[in-house]
Amino acid sequence: MNGSETGAAGGPSVTPVTLLIADDDEVTRSGLRMLLAAQPGIAVVGEAADGVEAVEQARLLRPDVVLMDVRMPRRNGIEATRQLLADSAAPPKVVVITTFENDDHVTAALSAGASGFVLKRLPVRQIAEAVRVVAAGEAILFPAALRRMVAARPLGSAEALPNAALTGREEEVLRLMATGLSNPEIAGSLTVSLETVKTHVGNVLTKLGAQNRTHAVVIAYESRLVAPGFGSGGGPGASFA
Repeated sequence: MNGSETGAAGGPSVTPVTLLIADDDEVTRSGLRMLLAAQPGIAVVGEAADGVEAVEQARLLRPDVVLMDVRMPRRNGIEATRQLLADSAAPPKVVVITTFENDDHVTAALSAGASGFVLKRLPVRQIAEAVRVVAAGEAILFPAALRRMVAARPLGSAEALPNAALTGREEEVLRLMATGLSNPEIAGSLTVSLETVKTHVGNVLTKLGAQNRTHAVVIAYESRLVAPGFGSGGGPGASFA
């Protein structure tokens, strides 16, 4: 897994983030491998042509991150993500890569536990940065794109907010998370300590049964706790969308 070690000259050197690329289009997959392997701090360790291979290769290679296409044969990226995150004590992080940001499959993959998504049309440096951010334990949030995806879904598909018994402050924190604010930014907005925010975020994830921060935001939008027009889409992850 990614971390740091001492280089040959005695200075610190960062262990590359190991990456598995899953996409059924060979040209796309090969192109991503070539471009991402040239990015600093990333080592592409394998490829998969469908969801079945993605699960098999992830179990074998144990990458830090899987870059997962959602529309693949045999097993799609949603089911592959769900299986990867359910059957391992130390599963890889999953970043969904897609052509269309309003794809219902993306929302389903985020609900299955993916840490975020990127668009195939983005510059490779931004895709690489998303991989590095997720490997470090953060989530890639795209409030504007999530709002568009959820707004396009029929109202009948919205799920009721789980009986989570969120406190007023926890709901406030969740709403700020949904705008893309980081923990330090939420702390500044609420004039509380960073540790207090981390506690609230942890409580929100636990009560919602969310796999991660992104999943919690999806639940907030799908339950209409946060309206599709809410917030400005600011925050660290917004530049990727």
